[in-house]
Amino acid sequence: MRRRLGWPLFWRIFLLIWIAMIAAVFASNMALHELARRERVQLEQREDLMSLARQAVELETSNQRRAARRFLHRAGQRLQLQLILLEGDETEGIGPRSHPRSRREGYPQRPAVIAAPQGYQLLAWPRGGRGQGWLDPRWFRSVELGLTFGLITFACWWIARHISRPLRQVETTARAIAEGDTSLRVSATVVDRRDEIGALASAFNAMTARLDTLLTRQHQLLRDVSHDLRTPLARQRVAIELAADGGQEPELMTTILRQNERLEAMTAQLLTLYRVSEKGETIARQSLRFVEVLKEVLDGVADYAAQRGVDCQLNVKEHADEATILGDADLIHRALDNVLQNALDHSPSGSEIDIKVTLEEQRLVCEIRDEGPGVPDEDLNKLFEPFFRSDQARGGKGWGLGLAIAKDILAAHGGSVEAANSASGGLVIRLIMPLSIPVSKA
Repeated sequence: MRRRLGWPLFWRIFLLIWIAMIAAVFASNMALHELARRERVQLEQREDLMSLARQAVELETSNQRRAARRFLHRAGQRLQLQLILLEGDETEGIGPRSHPRSRREGYPQRPAVIAAPQGYQLLAWPRGGRGQGWLDPRWFRSVELGLTFGLITFACWWIARHISRPLRQVETTARAIAEGDTSLRVSATVVDRRDEIGALASAFNAMTARLDTLLTRQHQLLRDVSHDLRTPLARQRVAIELAADGGQEPELMTTILRQNERLEAMTAQLLTLYRVSEKGETIARQSLRFVEVLKEVLDGVADYAAQRGVDCQLNVKEHADEATILGDADLIHRALDNVLQNALDHSPSGSEIDIKVTLEEQRLVCEIRDEGPGVPDEDLNKLFEPFFRSDQARGGKGWGLGLAIAKDILAAHGGSVEAANSASGGLVIRLIMPLSIPVSKA
């Protein structure tokens, strides 16, 4: 089952880099403010500015205000400074932020304040405000900040995408391989990367190639063993029957013949497993009434059920008896027979097997519930693996192939099979198949 992720890698990388860059911008702004503060302190300690302040005050107090302004303007042009003389009560607005006058002049920082005689103060800040050029400094600063944030965001997006995109490709490839396409590999563009992601992709491809080889060998082994066993088993059966007809000990011949039949049945199961699981196998499909096939299977296991002392109860819900599916009748028969045989093998004498056929969202569902010992929860998903037997709780005969074959047969028909422990005890197997023609419940 796919594990839910709280934060995708892309967004974690994106946010971490974005926050780091924003912190860098903030630190650089703090450094600029500190430099501006030092510049202001230097201006406040300049002797020439103190002397200019005294001269401007003398002109201001002698009723030569215009002369004082011209004097400061000429001095400011010479020193590349904006100079303004204010009385004490006019400087009350000067604080951590810029004075309103300096803001109007385009200087956003706090201006230098130089004490002058008779309660006057001289404001000084660098020139370069509005009027010196055609760009408003505040507008220019807004554009600068916008471009900075835009470039930071783009850089973070590109870096996060550069890291997360190949990992997503590895995940997509792994998911496709898990669904059965073992021929897929991570692309060369990811494998050729000279970093940890490239090394991961290379190791992943090597692992997948090894698994593909093992699976191919497994299919080859199943095919070869099952095919090679059929001929000697058939000859052995003929020899046993001839020996029995020749007067050999009947009980011994019966035992040998029974074991021979078990070997032949196992070989047939292996052949079926190979047939339905081999990639590219085509299945002849025809319209089938599922309930009719199920009743044939029940007729076939009736003697064995009576011998085991188990009662099979069939419950077909309304409209389900009319449901048709597309498939191979022999394979569907084999899948149902395998599930029922498994239920019979693990049902105690005097118990009951409940078989229910229903329709759910235009799908046919067949539930087969026995009253056996059930299966440990951790083994439920393993029940459909070849040769797996949950003997810890459900000892019995067989080779662990029946449910695996049933799963592959249903998968080949577009269906699925599930296993669960019943609340009242026993195991429930759910066979789910798509309908060939939607059934109207009107």
